[in-house]
Amino acid sequence: MMIIDSQVHIWPPHRADRPLGEAGLDRVPFSYQELVAAMDAAGVDRAILVPPSFDRDRNDYVIEAVRQHPDRFAIMGRVALKGGGPDLLAEWKSQPGMLGVRLTFHRDADRPWIDDGTADWFWGAAEEHSIPVMVHAPERLAAVAKIAEQHPALTIIVDHMGFARATVDDETIAAAERMIALAHYPNVCVKVSALPCFSTAPYPFRNLREPLRRVIAAFGPRRSFWGSDITRVPASCSYRQTVTHFTEELDFLSGDDLEWIMGRALAERLGWR
Repeated sequence: MMIIDSQVHIWPPHRADRPLGEAGLDRVPFSYQELVAAMDAAGVDRAILVPPSFDRDRNDYVIEAVRQHPDRFAIMGRVALKGGGPDLLAEWKSQPGMLGVRLTFHRDADRPWIDDGTADWFWGAAEEHSIPVMVHAPERLAAVAKIAEQHPALTIIVDHMGFARATVDDETIAAAERMIALAHYPNVCVKVSALPCFSTAPYPFRNLREPLRRVIAAFGPRRSFWGSDITRVPASCSYRQTVTHFTEELDFLSGDDLEWIMGRALAERLGWR
């Protein structure tokens, strides 16, 4: 079974020639060399690299990683919504390893951009150029639904089951139902990712079983993509455990379900051969 992690952030140390920005100065770097070693230990074959938001709208480091490990990595890159335009996307996939775009609308600065007109130019251009987009907008799922309806040929992948950072334990059932409301749009998929972040229970996070079951039942295994988001996962959970949580602990998933969820569905949806 091919195991593909749908989201890992990597970033280098702060350097004078490549500053991280103030928000990244206190972050311990996580290099692609470290990630390769961690993937080997966890049994993960490939990973989608997502530049962290604190590293600004730049993709140079993840492109460097792909050039060094083209068989292990691909990219959902960042694009500048403010000041950007459709021309940015015309040659987007010509960049090494670039399969699509990842957008975030979950902080005070960018939360309004999804429905205040700032991002309007992006959706039609991405649809025109067949560029899939991963979206983290936990408080704007209704806006995501509207975009999906208006752009039916655009592949939209919602991050982390639509959960916000504060969606923990008893809050997850209601949040799962909000995510399920988007399942009837065939162009919307879901990342069942970063799950240990949403439970205070120990591994294997049994209080997440029911919300996970409901979301996967609604979207189906071919529109549900496993991911670790390992740099955000609590230290009490290992990278390997983010894998075995699915492959060994979720009895409602068949072997065929797991083949799709753990990698095949994502590779086919993004065109990662």
